[in-house]
Amino acid sequence: MQKHSNSNSIHGIKPERPWLLGIAVVGLFGSALLIATFFRTSNNPIACKMAGMVSGQPSTDIQMEAIIHYATTKITPQQNMDEIRISFDVLRDRSPCNFLVFGLGHDSLMWASLNHRGNTLFLEEDPKWVETVLGSAPFLKARTVNYRTQLSQSDQLIRHLHQEPDCSPKKSFIRGNHRCRLALDMLPAEVYDNEWDLIMVDAPRGWFPEAPGRMSAIYTAAVMARNRKGPGVTHVFLHDVDRPVERTWAERLLCRKYLVKEAGRLWHFEIPPASPNKPSNDFC
Repeated sequence: MQKHSNSNSIHGIKPERPWLLGIAVVGLFGSALLIATFFRTSNNPIACKMAGMVSGQPSTDIQMEAIIHYATTKITPQQNMDEIRISFDVLRDRSPCNFLVFGLGHDSLMWASLNHRGNTLFLEEDPKWVETVLGSAPFLKARTVNYRTQLSQSDQLIRHLHQEPDCSPKKSFIRGNHRCRLALDMLPAEVYDNEWDLIMVDAPRGWFPEAPGRMSAIYTAAVMARNRKGPGVTHVFLHDVDRPVERTWAERLLCRKYLVKEAGRLWHFEIPPASPNKPSNDFC
């Protein structure tokens, strides 16, 4: 999630024409609101049923705030339009749902708005940045995360993944898993108590050696998806797959066989629950 606009920022490459992306994002919201309006005013029973899925109520404050924000700001979301469209299409079908986002940034208002009646929770490493964002958008839900890793430890952590029994997919647990350095074991209870339908990994920082890197976020997303008890798959979105660490850990834990769509620097996985009758020694 972007905090700065330089070339080494979390966002990375900026769009050549950011105003075009801003217009496109507003267009997404406008289309969603038009669809919701149609369903609310239709007498068709199928449309009435869909109304509960698409809207169920008039546009919320957060949706209107998002439209005004993206129509007037010069700061664009981190992802480009093709990348945003992948997650938007899933949210259009699944919202309202439980949506866990690693990272808090200039696109957070957009994600919360697209899941406006659902539960969207942002996990961010920088307490000051959380305070800054919530100062202007207090209706967002964000929690601070303390990571136990550094990007420079990626190779070492791959060995740890295979050597530490508590990291094994046979055990696959996060809460209280102190022995596995990849497990985010000290998250707020609401993270563990909810089953997440969508998980987006767009943080923490991962462009310099001392940064936390996304190894733990990817591991936690993979374990949560494997432990799903509800029906269907878990949709996992990973951004910045042009970087070697993100790509390596995605292929080890999220698995190429579950990769269903990609655009630009974003991969979309649909991960099924692990079979309790067939415990595996490998994530993939």
